[in-house]
Order: sequence, then structure tokens, then C-alpha cells
Amino acid sequence: MKRMFATVVVACACMFAPRPSLAVELPRVFADGMVLQRDQPIPVWGRSTPGARVSVAFAGRTVRARAGADGSWRVDLPAQAASATPRTLRIDDGTAPRELRDVLVGDVWLASGQSNMEWPLAQSANAEAEIAAATDPLIRHFKIPKSWAGEPQWQLEGGEWVASSPEAAGQFSAVAHFMARALRKSTGVPIGIVDSTWGGSRIEAWIDAASLGLDPGASSESARAAREADDRALAETRLKLAAWPAGPADDRGWEAIGFDASDWVSIPVPGLWESSGWTGMDGVAWYRTTFTLTAAEAKAGVLLGVGRIDDSDVTYVNGQRVGATEQKYNLPREYTVPATVLRAGVNQVAVRVTDTGGGGGIHGEAAELFVQPGDGTRRRLDGAWTFRAADVTLSPVNDNKNQFGTLLYNAMIHPLQPYGLRGVIWYQGESNAHSVEEAMRYRTQFPTMIRQWRRQWHADEMPFLWVQLASFVSGADVPATGIAQSSPWATLRESQSATLSLPATAQVVTIDIGDGADIHPRNKQDVGKRLALAARHVAYGESLAFSGPTFVGAAFGPGNASVRMAANAGALAVRGGGPDVQGFVLAGSDRVFHAAQARIDGDRVVVRSDAVPSPVAVRYAWSDNPVDADLVNDADLPASPFRSDDW
Repeated sequence: MKRMFATVVVACACMFAPRPSLAVELPRVFADGMVLQRDQPIPVWGRSTPGARVSVAFAGRTVRARAGADGSWRVDLPAQAASATPRTLRIDDGTAPRELRDVLVGDVWLASGQSNMEWPLAQSANAEAEIAAATDPLIRHFKIPKSWAGEPQWQLEGGEWVASSPEAAGQFSAVAHFMARALRKSTGVPIGIVDSTWGGSRIEAWIDAASLGLDPGASSESARAAREADDRALAETRLKLAAWPAGPADDRGWEAIGFDASDWVSIPVPGLWESSGWTGMDGVAWYRTTFTLTAAEAKAGVLLGVGRIDDSDVTYVNGQRVGATEQKYNLPREYTVPATVLRAGVNQVAVRVTDTGGGGGIHGEAAELFVQPGDGTRRRLDGAWTFRAADVTLSPVNDNKNQFGTLLYNAMIHPLQPYGLRGVIWYQGESNAHSVEEAMRYRTQFPTMIRQWRRQWHADEMPFLWVQLASFVSGADVPATGIAQSSPWATLRESQSATLSLPATAQVVTIDIGDGADIHPRNKQDVGKRLALAARHVAYGESLAFSGPTFVGAAFGPGNASVRMAANAGALAVRGGGPDVQGFVLAGSDRVFHAAQARIDGDRVVVRSDAVPSPVAVRYAWSDNPVDADLVNDADLPASPFRSDDW
């Protein structure tokens, strides 16, 4: 009886013993060096022990809250004016106080989208000079790592605030950095950039499940199954790598003719190495193959094609370096090999590949791998090559996770809410422009995403600015009589323009600064400057030229179309001067477009074509790569592509 009573006492004591205290947990975006949004109440939230009293102190003000049953809490600090003076944000839940130092108050912009927004300063035009000039520590950058989830997450997977400096800025989003630099000049306040981007991502990945009409439970289950499959794939890669000594290999001499490659493995080329079972691998690996020449062919020299290499390569023939290309993942490599390097009989090719992330290896079309002797006949080199990893790391398998609905939103956007923002800048759409049908769906998807983000930030008119797709030869134009009759990229640009019907939006047109041969044009300076102009108008209320001419309407008469334009700054003009405008086409009732001549007449452009005596439709810059289109305004901002028809 006595023993039983003691047991009951102990049990009761355990029931009423205090729970162990938990250290306060903050969203990762709350960290040293952060920028808080000025002139708005400042939300601060986190997790602690259920029932804990939490106090948050900043700039002489303290606000308190009690953690709920799940440990979550939130306070709203009073709005603060901009301040470049570093301050401390102190959070105390009675256990282990946290102090965040070097906190500034200014404007915070969320930068999101795919690779052209992600594109780093180090790989942009005039990179060396721009990096050297990145000396303003009041520009701060927070990079969210690529991450995905099947259901909305509370916490980001990583990230830290980094002040701009020549040592750090090379990895900043170039577009966002150049915008921030321009806004620093116009506003004088600290600028924070939250970079939430993923190259190649479709817009669906950035929208929540409800807005997409997806079953959240099904999405979560699919994500769980995907993670299990990824874990199995990574285990397979580890097993393959175990065939070689662990750790980085000393790959000096791997290009040599007599090098012993007996422990190398076979790999099909072309094809990213992930497609051959080397899942999740990034870093340096080597490829080798051979070709045979006659004595005469060797004396004449050859042209060597080694395909497209993701991302960089150094290529050798018979141990001699014959070419190298850096950070051109989609460029077919062709290198001239002089006779001094070649020999009659078997010649050895070695390619050192460096992959910085995502897919890696030799890819592209089979015909892009060849040796071409002096007679011009190409001999194919596609097929089985030998392969060896040198210095590699394994990363979580992301591969195609950026293609599926809601996965990126759940992990890369939802955890940010309700962090105070001045607005959003967006550069995305290339991955939704594979067909006209896809590009038409964007007309609904894009405003759906904007409304959803604004609703969840409780900011119905949060400024939302985007970059319209630049010029690029996608290969998807459908030409007739030399004129693009349908264009996925032009259609997606039209879908982007249609979204301007939402309030507090603006669009940056970039058809004049694209690169037809590269989906990643290096001129990010002008993109950032134009975004800053748009921000100054939409977010800061300035009256200034921020947009190029826009289409108002068209009237058709015998032999011509009279196109009315809103110049949006001064008068209509031709880029580079001159009376004639390029980029217009006309069609009659047969719906076949023909090149047209166009001249500015006040706020109108008069368009004519001898091939179309009775026009009924006019288009401007209606192709994937409208490099000739040159209609601008006095501010030299380009007109947005348009069409009068809905064919």
C-alpha cells in the first residue's frame, strides 16, 4: 500500500511538472543584417514554448505577445521611418533572448521568377567592373536556396542577409542588384532584396494549391513519394562513386594520351549525366573518346564538335588544349584543331566538364558531336564515351521539381509571409512559352498568382512589376511567307501585357536588349534601370517616363492601317532616328501577314503594304525574336509588341 501511494505521488508530480522551455525560433529571414520595411507596421513572428510571454523590442519600442498552444506568436511593431543607422532587434521569451544586429529600415523588394531573375552579377555584362563598383553596404541581399515541398512550410530551408561588397555581390541577382542600385540613388534609403528564384521554373510552381484547384492532400502525398524516389536515386549515385577512391581526385594529366583510364566507365553522349544515373551530382568530371584520321587529314587540321556542355569545359586533343568555354550551358562547342596537334591514326579527345548546379555533362543534339576534316565531311562522335568523376558533391535532387504546381510556392514564398515588402519584381515566362496554348493559359495564371500573393500578404495593391520576355530565337515560330503567323513568345508577351489590367502593376519591355542566340541576355543593367523607373512610378508615386508606347487601337482603310499609340512620354520616335518604323506586318481577310512599311504621324503609325490592298489586321513585333522592331518614345523606351486581331 505504501509503495502504491509513492507511485501515485511520483506520477502526479510528473503530470504537473513544468514543460522544458524551448528556445525561441524565428523565421530565417529575421537575421543579422536584415532590412525591415519602412512606413508600415512591422510584423515579427516565431515559435516558443506554448504560453510563453514574448517581448520584441526595436528602436525604443517594445511589444508583447503570448505564445499560443502550438507555440506560435506574432507581434506588430509600430511603423518606422527609413534609417541607415544599424539597430538591434531583441526578442525575449524568458529563456534565451535573441538579438539581431545591424538591422536597417528601408524598402524590401521580393525578386522572384526563373533564371533571368536568378542570373548572377558575375555572369552579366561588364561583370568585373560592376562587381568592383558594388560597394554600397546599404544594399542587402537575402538568397533563398532552391527548395520545394508538398505542403506550405513555416520555415525557409536557408538564407542569410549579405551586404553588397565586391567580395559578395558577384552572386547577387544582377537584375535585382541594378534595380536596387538605381533606387538607392532616387530614394536614399536602404534597399533589401529577397531573392526567391529557380531557373527553368514554370509559373504553376509559384502558385498555391487552392488557386490551382489542386487537392492539398494529394500534392503532399506526391511530394512524399518524390522525396523517397530522390533518396533512392542519390543512394545509387553514391554507390557508383564508391568505385573510385573517396574525395577529390588529382586530375592533373587526365588529358594525356598515355593516361590509364581503365577504371573509367561508359556513358552515352550526348545526354546529361543525370540521365545516366549520376543523379544529384555537381562539380568536375571528365569525358574521353577517340577519332581516326588519315595522314593527309591530320596534316590539314580538323574542326571538332563536342556538343553543348553544362556548364563549362576545357577540351583537349592528344593532350593539347584546343578550346574552352565558360558558363554557356546551351552553346554547341566547335573548336579548330591545328595539324600540329593531330596524328595519323587514332586521336584522343578529353573534355573536362565543370557543372555548377542542376544538370551536368555533354548534351544537345547528336549531330553536334563530330570531327570534320578538310573535305567538309562530318563524322559523328556521338555514342559511348568513357567517364570519370573528379571533384564532385551530391545535392538534394531538384531536377524537375520546378515544373509542378505549388511545390516552390510552399517552400520559397509561403514561409516569407507576412514579412513586410515594398513590392515584388518578377521575371519569368520562358518555361510557359513552349506553345501558343501554354502562352494563352498564362493570361489566367499570371493574374491569379498576383492576386493570391497580394491576398496572403493582406495588401490588395502591393506593387507588382515584371519583365516582359526579351527577344530570343526559340524555334517555335510558325512562319508563312517569311512572316511569323503564330509565336508562343509573342503570345506570352501579350498575356503579360493583359495583366496590366490589375492595379499597381507595370511592365518592363526588353525586346530591344535581348540576345537571339542566348535565352540569358547579359545586359541586365538596362533591365534593372527600367524596373527602377517602373517602381518609382507605381510604388513611389513619381510622375516620370516609365513605359514605352502602348497600343490603343487601329482603324483600317483602303491600303493602310492607322495605328493609335499612347507614347507614355513625349512623342513617338524611331530608335536610332529616321522616319521609317520597322517591325509592322499587315494581313487581309486571308489572314496571311506580309511585311509592311510604317511611318509616324503624330500619335499614330500609318502602316502600308503593297501585298495587302485591303488590310484588316496589323501586328507589331509579333515573333519570338523581333530584333528589327524599333518603335520607341522620347525616353527611348521600346513599344510593347501587340496585335489588333485575335486569330
